Amino acid sequence: MRALTLVLSVTVVRVIFARTLAAQQPTSASAASPYVPVEHWTMPYVEHLIALGTIRDPTPLTRPLRRADLVAALRAADTVRASVAIRRTVRRLLAEFRDPAGDHYRVQGSGGVAAATEPLRDPLAVGRGVPLMPMGPSRAFVSADVALTAQFGPFVAATHPTEDTRLRFDPQWYDTRRNGLRIAEAYLSAQGRYGEVFFGILDRNWGPSGIPGLLLSDNPYNLDHLYVRVGTPALQIQAIATELDPATDSTGAAVNRFMLQHRVYVHPRGRWSAALWEGSVWSGVGRQAEPWYLNPLNVGLLVQGYGAGNVNNLLGVDVERRGVTTLFAQLMLDDIQYERQVATDLKPASYGLTLGAKGRVGGGVASWTAFYTQVANLTYRNEDDFQIPLFHGLGTGRNFADYDQATLKLGVLTPSGVLLQPELTLLRQGEGDPRLPHPLPPAYPTTATLFQGVRGRDGCKKKGEGRGERLVTVHSALPFVTDL
Repeated sequence: MRALTLVLSVTVVRVIFARTLAAQQPTSASAASPYVPVEHWTMPYVEHLIALGTIRDPTPLTRPLRRADLVAALRAADTVRASVAIRRTVRRLLAEFRDPAGDHYRVQGSGGVAAATEPLRDPLAVGRGVPLMPMGPSRAFVSADVALTAQFGPFVAATHPTEDTRLRFDPQWYDTRRNGLRIAEAYLSAQGRYGEVFFGILDRNWGPSGIPGLLLSDNPYNLDHLYVRVGTPALQIQAIATELDPATDSTGAAVNRFMLQHRVYVHPRGRWSAALWEGSVWSGVGRQAEPWYLNPLNVGLLVQGYGAGNVNNLLGVDVERRGVTTLFAQLMLDDIQYERQVATDLKPASYGLTLGAKGRVGGGVASWTAFYTQVANLTYRNEDDFQIPLFHGLGTGRNFADYDQATLKLGVLTPSGVLLQPELTLLRQGEGDPRLPHPLPPAYPTTATLFQGVRGRDGCKKKGEGRGERLVTVHSALPFVTDL
């Protein structure tokens, strides 16, 4: 299967009003600051400038960025030898995010138009998953939104209602009314020099930027969560706790589902950044948000052995080395059996991994990103089918399993300020899916570690022991982003 996706996005109206409430000292990078949403129109430009090396990444392996951190990085950019297009882009971004000093509020309204050959946020989701995602009609979409943020000393409040006609045709949007109105961000945050407490809705991604995190990404819509951060910019303890959507068991009883993710984040002054993390998903009839799993300094894998109740544990590490060519990697272990004594020890390994790099093309205004990623057949699934990291059918990390993917992306900033982002992806998809039931132990010997079902190679399929087919897709896309 070969797919060509065209995504055009243009912001046509932007109105910003900001007002200072009290005369105070200028806001520093360590003071409270709102977040720049992952889906904000400026983020493709920001990621392009980071890949070029024009600005430093304020928080590698972490999205979204705080507005104050981004402004500090833009102000520190050395644009003396940069092209006219890059200098103009830096100035536009500074004008977009520069806030009054001290306590203030900000109201920003915008409207836009977009056109695409399908209504899903992720073009690679077409034809994948259980049930298969339908191919939507080519159409144009319109959107309008208003974002309100307020900063009062160490506190930040934000809400962002948006109307987007694309959501009416997106099968992954779980609103039963099927309208396009949603609250994209809504949160309260208390931020200080050595920590933060956050509650609300905000898309997050842990791992290399531009790639869905293995356990935490911006895939799920409107995931309310509690977020805690303690430490300095160089060393932090971070944790996210949330309640996943409840399910119903075979008796009709409501099954409560919870998830905690926590990590040690290291970002020294040099080139390296790393994060060591763990995720725990637990569920049960009448089960609650249990403190022994909510403790961000505890280890859920060990707590389970204390008789605290069944839990699905996932362990991972993310690494990035900045340079002229920035290297990044991530690894997640879901279930690795190292013994072969009983039937349950024959379960295939469950894991996810990514290797990649990004940098500048020559000395111009073009950037490149290349990566290879692989997720095993049974990754995210668990012997208890309720203990999976899904929120309303969407993965809190990757939305699919049993696949590998090689992607090459380019970014070209034109003199007029239009950012072109052609992409070429080779995707191989097996029959495995996080939404399928976990196989029983007698089926382990015939369950593939990767590419369950009929095997294919380079687009040519041949019959194997499984049933069904493996999807082999060459995907190309030419998105562009501009602001009028």
